[in-house]
Amino acid sequence: MAAPKRGRSASAQSKPGRSLALILIAIAALTGGMFATGHTTPRLGIDLAGGTSITLKAKADQGSAINKANMDTAVDIMNRRVNGLGVSEAEVQTQGTDNIIVNIPRGTNSKEAQEQVGTTAKLYFRPVLASEASVPASASPSPSASSSGSSSPSPSSSASSNEKASSSSSASPTATATSQGRAVTDALKDDATPSSSPSGSATSSASPSASSSGGADAAAAAKLQAEYAALDCSKPTVRATAGKKAKPGEPTVACGENNKVWYKYLLGPAAVDGTEVKKAQAVYDTQGASGWQVQMNFNGSGAKKFADITDELSKKQQPQNEFGIVLDGEVVSSPYVQQSITGGQAEISGSFTQQEAQSLANMLSYGALPLSFQEQSVTTVTAALGGDQLHAGLLAGAIGLALVVIYLVAYYRGLSLVAMASLLVSAVLTYVLMALLGPAIGFALNLPAVCGAIVAIGITADSFIVYFERIRDEIREGRSLRPAVERAWPRARRTILVSDFVSFLAAAVLFIVTVGKVQGFAFTLGLTTVLDVVVVFFFTKPLMTVLARRKFFASGHKWSGLDPKSLGAKAPLRRTRRPAGPAAGPVDPKEA
Repeated sequence: MAAPKRGRSASAQSKPGRSLALILIAIAALTGGMFATGHTTPRLGIDLAGGTSITLKAKADQGSAINKANMDTAVDIMNRRVNGLGVSEAEVQTQGTDNIIVNIPRGTNSKEAQEQVGTTAKLYFRPVLASEASVPASASPSPSASSSGSSSPSPSSSASSNEKASSSSSASPTATATSQGRAVTDALKDDATPSSSPSGSATSSASPSASSSGGADAAAAAKLQAEYAALDCSKPTVRATAGKKAKPGEPTVACGENNKVWYKYLLGPAAVDGTEVKKAQAVYDTQGASGWQVQMNFNGSGAKKFADITDELSKKQQPQNEFGIVLDGEVVSSPYVQQSITGGQAEISGSFTQQEAQSLANMLSYGALPLSFQEQSVTTVTAALGGDQLHAGLLAGAIGLALVVIYLVAYYRGLSLVAMASLLVSAVLTYVLMALLGPAIGFALNLPAVCGAIVAIGITADSFIVYFERIRDEIREGRSLRPAVERAWPRARRTILVSDFVSFLAAAVLFIVTVGKVQGFAFTLGLTTVLDVVVVFFFTKPLMTVLARRKFFASGHKWSGLDPKSLGAKAPLRRTRRPAGPAAGPVDPKEA
């Protein structure tokens, strides 16, 4: 039984080139994929690339208490907002009991993410009672109103429901066939230009007492009417306060921008809450001429409310057949309704670009927060400061690596070449995988991750040292290099696996129980620990098998690090013929 086992072992030992070829092919494939995707450098986090850090303080003015559950919900929604914009390593976490810290790295869409994270109030669907373009106080709009009668009616609606009245002196262009007559699934549309009520009809349609559910007294209605008449949304100071403190059940005024023109709106009580939007996504209509559009799905209660409000609005004339999508007191869109929409599904279409459609979808999906927040501070980390920190991290890594190399050369001499080659392979694999994981899973290299990579140098070198010491132990027992390499491997392998398993377990626990940048350290530590096992099994061990056949190492040259004399080796073990039968004593396994 022993002979076949030795035969199989000898066969496995004689083909270390297969393992070396396998890992080199893997490195070449991963490197080729890195260059093919164009991502040749790892993504950098905010502390290395620069970015913006925002501190938000919770306020209990939305009817919800400031507690852990509501804060965690707000963190989750904010995190999904910035992730929906494709921002890498956007970090959202609580600080204390009522603060949230948002870190947005410098890069694509980071500015838009900052704006949307700062938009922290609730999302509502409110019926539009009146709307018109705001013009500077110096400009006196003409009291006359005109409507375009040249547009072609939509196949699914009459001409009257597609024409919008516009003030002749407003900045809004006159409605044309291009902006009218768009038939969309479920009859929900977002017109390219918000409606502008004629001066004659604005007065009659702007009365909250006639339009708001439950009604308001005459004094409140007159006050709101005067507020709407005096509202000038062309002024930033006015836009900053318009409708910000409105309660969901009361009518209010608001501002909204469309085609770089600001409009003022008089809105009824909220008909649908943003929390009742289950999902919203931007899609491209490949079968029609609608282009980019936003698809919405409501939950059970939201579907019923949306069906009721669209049924009511579809029976009215413009602008009262519109509803405003209001986020943080600002009208982000004002689609108009042609018929009742049931089933809990709807589409908003118009002259959307891809970015506009995705932005509106993000607002609909992630716009409803359980609390409102006030921006406490905004801190910007410059790219220069991030570059200095990156340089310091790389310098620390280089110093650590140099110390390890000096130790290996001084103590292991020729074997240090094996260790340095293995460290090089591990470094190449780590770099390539970090570069590929950036676009794949959004991994971003931050300063703690660099620290994890530096710690991994010691872990990887420790695996080589364990194996080298096992080989030396076998040589001290009097064996030659080739059998020593093979006999040392099983014991070294077991020790290496146990050690790396403990390191990986610690990294996994640290990744699960921590948040923020510490996870970067844990992820990098876990990744490099796995790569250490791969490199030792598929590179270091086969390379030692190949070198054991070379005279420099096999003869025990004094600079090889395997000199039997300097290691204090015993006399070489020799086989002796033993008598057969019971008289023969137990066989020493080292001599078998």
